[in-house]
Order: sequence, then C-alpha cells, then structure tokens
Amino acid sequence: MNIGSFLHRGQKLYGVFKDETVTTASDALRAIYPTLRDLLEADHNCDALKNAGNLAASLPVADIVFQTPIPNAHKIICVGMNYPKPYPVDGVAPPNPENIILFGKEREALVGHERPLESPQGQPADSFDYEGEIAAIIGKPARHVTPEQAMEHVLGYAPFNDGSVRDWQRHSIYAGKNFANSGSWGPWITTVDALPQIADLHLTVTLNGEVMQSAFGREMIFTLPQQIAYASSLFTLHPGDVIATGSPDGTGGSRTPKRFLKPKDIVSITVQGIGTLSNTVSSSA
Repeated sequence: MNIGSFLHRGQKLYGVFKDETVTTASDALRAIYPTLRDLLEADHNCDALKNAGNLAASLPVADIVFQTPIPNAHKIICVGMNYPKPYPVDGVAPPNPENIILFGKEREALVGHERPLESPQGQPADSFDYEGEIAAIIGKPARHVTPEQAMEHVLGYAPFNDGSVRDWQRHSIYAGKNFANSGSWGPWITTVDALPQIADLHLTVTLNGEVMQSAFGREMIFTLPQQIAYASSLFTLHPGDVIATGSPDGTGGSRTPKRFLKPKDIVSITVQGIGTLSNTVSSSA
C-alpha cells in the first residue's frame, strides 16, 4: 500500500496512491484523524486505509500537489557516512565510521515530490549537493529496542534526498543540512508488507537522466535495525518519524570535477518497488 499526504484545491488531505490516482481518506476518518500522522499514532499499520468504507473519491495525481508524506513528522533523523566511499573526497578516502553518526533535519528543509528544490542565495549555492537515500518511516513507538526487535517498528519506506550545502557543512553539519527547501522525500510511503527487506531494495539517483548513485540497502555499513536500536536508546521514536539511512557514493561533492546542483537540474531518486521522487532545482527565492 502506498500512502501519503497532498493538497487538492488548497485542502490538506491524505490517502492511498495507486497507479496515477489517489483515493482520499473519507471526511469521517479525517474528522477523527486530521493528518496521516494522527492516524498512524492511533493505527500503527494504517489498517483503516485498507477499509473501503474509510475512503472517498479518487483523484488523478495530475490534479494534486504532493506534500511530504508526513508533513508534520516529529523527527527527521539522518545517518551520515553509512556507505563505503571508494573514491576520495578532496583527495582523501574517508574510513568507515566506527560508530553510527546521526544528525537532524528540519521539516522546513524538505519538500514533496515534484516541488522545486530551492537553490540557496549567494555563496552557499556554489556547493549545493544531492544525496539519494532510502528513508524508513516508524510505525509504532520505539524506545530502548534491540536490533532484533527494531523491524517490528517500521511502517514502510520512501525515497529521500538529503540536500546539502557542502561548504557550510564543513563548519556546521546542522547549517549545511537545513537550508530551506533544499531536500525532499516522497512521493509516498510504501508499507513493508508490499516490499522485500531493505537489504534487497535498490536505490538509483539520476541527475538530468544520468545515473549518479546506485546501491542496494545491503551495502550499508550499519543496518537499519542497528540504526533504530541506536536512535531509540537516545529518545523515543514516534509514529511518522523518519530515518534517512545514508547515501552511497556518487554525490556531486565526491566527483572529479565536482558536480553541484544548478537551477533547472532535475534530481530523480528511485527505490525499487516504491517509485521515483523527482524535483527540479529552482533559483533562490
């Protein structure tokens, strides 16, 4: 099942995506659970959306504006340096980390499918980069879970673009990762019952149609169960929280010569069995 959030004629809605349509949650269901996160907090598997009685009209996706699938997520957690980097960055091949590296991303830094990525103003635009990732979305609360228990807490997966300003990242990870509208995720969440295990999911990133990144989930240094267990030792993971599991080699900053994003570039991130997240880079606001 593919579930997500969107706008239609200015109204905030959520529903089930299939082919080129989305079937909206009924007015009655949304009166109880106004947002998809509200529903998920009460119904950890979103089983209510499998009931035709809780669904209303079907709309062509051409008539909607995609939001991020959970626009009001409590936390968006990113995992750094989680794939081997065979090619040197700035002449030095980084070693694999000994520990899981986490940082946070603000909701305002992310847009939905087909929404423009905002190129930063001034000097930061010179090192604006893409990072394709597989995002895992939490389905039920997790606190102090073990790796063996971790996957019981995963609702599903989605493509994710951890947009980064590399020069700013050098002096502040938080700043470099949180420019407004610099990243994206979506177009929807595909639930785990419709997918193979994350190790067998394949991630592909293209820039203007050229393949830039390609990897399987099994190539991660730290597995998703390890990531969830580690994060849940710090704080409670809530339904709708997002864990972006890391980006493989091939980002613009890792290339020689470097290939950073420019206005009109199209970044497309595909996860096998889920779909494609696509965004065009706009000029700065």
